[in-house]
Amino acid sequence: MSRALGLILGFAADRLVGDPRRYHPVAGFGQVATRLETHWYDDSRTAGTAYTAVLVGTATAAGAIVERLTRQRPIVHTLVTAAATWTVLGARSLDREAEAMAGLLEEKDIPAARDRLSHLCARDATDLEADELARATVESLAENTSDACVAPLLWGGVFGVPGLLGYRAANTLDAMVGYKSAKYLNFGWAAARLDDVLNLLPARACALLTGLAAGRPGAAVEVWQRDAAKHPSPNAGPVEAAFAGALDLRLGGRNRYGDYDEDRGTLGDGPPPTVADVRRTAALARRVAVAATAAAAMLAIVSRRKA
Repeated sequence: MSRALGLILGFAADRLVGDPRRYHPVAGFGQVATRLETHWYDDSRTAGTAYTAVLVGTATAAGAIVERLTRQRPIVHTLVTAAATWTVLGARSLDREAEAMAGLLEEKDIPAARDRLSHLCARDATDLEADELARATVESLAENTSDACVAPLLWGGVFGVPGLLGYRAANTLDAMVGYKSAKYLNFGWAAARLDDVLNLLPARACALLTGLAAGRPGAAVEVWQRDAAKHPSPNAGPVEAAFAGALDLRLGGRNRYGDYDEDRGTLGDGPPPTVADVRRTAALARRVAVAATAAAAMLAIVSRRKA
């Protein structure tokens, strides 16, 4: 029960306080990764694989040591699990970004909304107008609900602190070097593939939870099964398709990311997102996060009993 309680308390802390403004452990990890990259970088998969293995392995090992040292001390174990959960979750920060984008779009402050979109995704917003900014926000909320909330919770439910820290390390490296750019196509390959593997099951769990949280499981699953394969990402596809079905929207299309274009296909049968759909999507993401916390707590209890 200490792991399950720690996950619940960590989620509550994230909802109440969100990420620390200064000295965030994940930001510290990113700084270490950046420094290491300056010495380790080489345009090869071998260098990138070693870089990823060292950083993710170190984070996972640190979590495993903490887990082992506190396993026989339930109160301490609950607290360290809660602290780790709070550290790795980004649900509250995601919600804040959604609220900020919704406010700017409702005020028709398009230049500010274009600048703000960079807080959610790497999409080129230079020429995007209100509805395209709304679509980018809705799609980013869907994808990040899985990456920043559902996946770390589920890995934490199964493996505890090492699952939380190891997943977050891999996901952070993917965000840093997992781009299809000339610089990172080879060096970031391992980080991108590891993130794909770690999100394979959580993304599909997120798709199911999305339909349940929206009260439209049939519609979410139907669009997921029919349209997810059109998306170039094996994990973002099911999640965005499920959100499209749950919200009765049509997502996808051609996006520009730096020096390359990406065609995400057409997901769903409804109308394209408008400004009003940003808050609808944020509300659904909050319900999915609560459902994921409950699922993670149950996984924690089941996995500990088997152990």
